[in-house]
Amino acid sequence: MGKDNQPKHRQAARDLKRRAAVRKPYERLLIVCEGEKTEPQYLREIQQAYRLATAHVQVLHSQIGTEPQQVLEYALTVFKDGDRERGLHPREFDRVIVVFDRDEHRTYHAALAQAQAQNGKLRNDNGVPVPIEAVASVPCFELWLLLHFEDVLAPLHRHEAQERLKVHLPGYEKGGGSHWHATQVRLDDATARASHLAALTNAFDGTQPYTAMHELVSRLVHLKD
Repeated sequence: MGKDNQPKHRQAARDLKRRAAVRKPYERLLIVCEGEKTEPQYLREIQQAYRLATAHVQVLHSQIGTEPQQVLEYALTVFKDGDRERGLHPREFDRVIVVFDRDEHRTYHAALAQAQAQNGKLRNDNGVPVPIEAVASVPCFELWLLLHFEDVLAPLHRHEAQERLKVHLPGYEKGGGSHWHATQVRLDDATARASHLAALTNAFDGTQPYTAMHELVSRLVHLKD
């Protein structure tokens, strides 16, 4: 009864505020990975765990090659032109993220520089500048998983990273699934170790162990906050 006695303009304002709170938007991310299985599956597991709708988070793999510059080129093409088969409209994202490894890629440094140069140069469907973010791992994505279990301070080859990871995750195979579920309880440890590495080096160095995966995972985990 108290609700009916309130001035209509006050009640309308409260109803509008309540509806806005329920429909609070969150950032729309386009994530394009170098790998076809391992990284996309890992990120989609997080997406499912935190119920991030595909309208806000799209995880794809590059359709034109695995070189870092190809990954970036594909991401920019999807952003600008959309993807009719996937129901993606041009420029409907707020942030573009490319995920790739150092490995022995020839275009690794060029892709980092190009992403940096393109950062904020494009605008989305709301006319807002769009960050272009490169999430690199040196030597490879497996370093990120390995950091859930141990410190890694010296340079290592991707094969060594994979073999050391198998000690903690017996039966680990590149391209397999459930890596998020197998490691999430150690996320805080991995984040602390990755942050420590980031304080010692950066993606452009390309020789010392490094990964920015902790930043991407944190963005996804807290996307709705």
